[in-house]
Amino acid sequence: MTDTALESLYAYPEGRTWVIANFVSSVDGAVSVDGRSAGLGSPADKQIYLLGRELADVVLVGAGTVLVEGYRPARRERPLPIAVVTARGTLTPDLPLFANSAVAPIVITCASAELPELPADVIVAGDEAVDLKVAVAELAARGLHKINLEGGPRLFGSMIAAGLVDGLNLTVSPLLTVGDAGRIAVGPVVPPVDLALASVLRADDVLLLRYQRQNSS
Repeated sequence: MTDTALESLYAYPEGRTWVIANFVSSVDGAVSVDGRSAGLGSPADKQIYLLGRELADVVLVGAGTVLVEGYRPARRERPLPIAVVTARGTLTPDLPLFANSAVAPIVITCASAELPELPADVIVAGDEAVDLKVAVAELAARGLHKINLEGGPRLFGSMIAAGLVDGLNLTVSPLLTVGDAGRIAVGPVVPPVDLALASVLRADDVLLLRYQRQNSS
């Protein structure tokens, strides 16, 4: 596909706030190799990952993923804020994420977290735990309606439980990893969410799947 056709296929619907999750997994369901998602990557997956950022207004990610994956400021022509969810105050100002960013990161936390002073826009959403509905509403209030959820599995699971996920872009890597790696969503037991398959692309042996929540409009 041309870049233009790919952008059209993966574009966010207009008219309201949308949350689209982006994940890669092995054929047997592993979300990482040796603790990191990079071991599952491919040129096609990287292209979709970068496209997801290009189309979004904001990246939403959990603090654990920021620490494990070594997140840095997003580099592109239009500055892209990265919003980090933390309920335990594990972020520190010396992290690469806070270095030389063209736009201040957003830190979404709760009142009970003990955060150090950070060079960030801090949103307090909830008392003992982060209220994700409030978090999404606060992002929307800042004009950030196209939300690219990049992980990790626990944040994704909590977003699903809160009814906040509208779509999933899933890359299936042609690997069998076995081991004890987790799945892409972890969290409370909730009723299954029905999805509709929106598109399927193939790049060699890699599958690029797009799903939308049924009746999401």
